[in-house]
Amino acid sequence: MSVRIRLATSLDRDDIRDVHLSAFPECESQLVAELAANLLNEDTDPETITLVAEAGGQVVGHIAFSPVTADSRNRWLGYILGPLGVKPEHHKAGIGSKLVKSGIGQLSEKGVNVVFVYGDPEFYRRFGFSVEAATRFLPPYELKYPFGWQAMTLHESGTNERAVQLSCAASLRNPALW
Repeated sequence: MSVRIRLATSLDRDDIRDVHLSAFPECESQLVAELAANLLNEDTDPETITLVAEAGGQVVGHIAFSPVTADSRNRWLGYILGPLGVKPEHHKAGIGSKLVKSGIGQLSEKGVNVVFVYGDPEFYRRFGFSVEAATRFLPPYELKYPFGWQAMTLHESGTNERAVQLSCAASLRNPALW
């Protein structure tokens, strides 16, 4: 089956919600679906990148990358990946990987320095994320699962050994997400 990755539009809002409602356990699906829908229309600077995967004319996957800012860091550009969801009936088809790679490619072209993710280290390691790369960057909120905080450097921004506190887009400012 052919899969097409494209930028999402506001017309995809219901399909994006459906992806996350089906992709996540019931205890968290509503929260994640709401986050995905909110990020689609959130006005951020720089802009949030929201992609969908289509197969057979249907939206079957979604990913968002929203900007993060660092305290006292001039000319530094960071993004956080999340959420990522693929409808269960399309798991194991490489759709999540295609979404991640497409988004990281776009961020690299924009000169983004670091991409963060809060998720399964086994899954995200294959793309180049690591816990070690994230150690200097403090997430916006206390993490329920600290081992899931990871980063990938796309473009070096100079060395700075002190810890850096990150701030995120408004849609991610819910401690329940962390």
